[in-house]
Amino acid sequence: MKFTKMQGLGNDYVYINCIKSCPDNLLENIPKVARFVSDRHFGIGSDGLVLIMPSDVADFRMRMFNSDGSEAEMCGNAIRCVGKYVYDNGFTAKTTVSIETLAGIKVLSLVPEHNRIVSVRVDMGEPVLNPADIPVIHGGNRFISQPLEIDGRLYKVTCVSMGNPHAVTYVDDVDNFPVKEVGPKMENHNLFPKRINAEFVQVIDEKTLKMRVWERGAGETMACGTGASAVLVASVLNGLSERKATVKLAGGDLIIEWSESDNHVYMTGPAVKVFEGEIDLDEVIGQSGR
Repeated sequence: MKFTKMQGLGNDYVYINCIKSCPDNLLENIPKVARFVSDRHFGIGSDGLVLIMPSDVADFRMRMFNSDGSEAEMCGNAIRCVGKYVYDNGFTAKTTVSIETLAGIKVLSLVPEHNRIVSVRVDMGEPVLNPADIPVIHGGNRFISQPLEIDGRLYKVTCVSMGNPHAVTYVDDVDNFPVKEVGPKMENHNLFPKRINAEFVQVIDEKTLKMRVWERGAGETMACGTGASAVLVASVLNGLSERKATVKLAGGDLIIEWSESDNHVYMTGPAVKVFEGEIDLDEVIGQSGR
């Protein structure tokens, strides 16, 4: 089975072209294959697996699986790479393409240089703030700067869904914050019935936010596009940033804007091809212990 490894700000995935056909043994064993390709010692090494597929309602469809094999609704960095893949490989000549995801249809504006896509602007849609729809267990109509206890310490958390759930917490020194300790406990906190992505944010100024992210089903990653989008929304709601800001992640910067005109969030960032390769799918599926 041929694959392409791509990354957006270091948030890397293994991409499989299923536009014309997809191996039955892949579709029947997706969680196992996702865990294998994600393994950085025994597999290819990635934050997960992405299938690029045909769609009845959009130009293409994206299915995205975390490194633990669970399927996620949406990934902002991954969808930028999908846009680059379909354009660079001649599956579309359009610079505006629609991608079907479990979080709805997303519209991408592709920026080419020398017939290759170097940057993508994604319409991430409207943020979801109703706790029941995020979901988070809460009686009010917003979950903004609410207390959440972990190991006896209270954190002020703001929850936003960008098609997948996020919990945003502000800290004084994000570089030295114990993300690997607090992140998994927040991800699996009983307030979040479908688990949650946890973002820890340091406000540099009203136009600059610095964050680290613990992703649901993947652990700490170098970047998260939906997370950066949720961070901008949370920062506006908490009066900490303007509606357009640079969000600085371990893998680089994203430009996020929450438009007043249509209430949509727009994310702009790079997409990069790393390498191509081929694996023996039957051998992967036949392995045990992964």
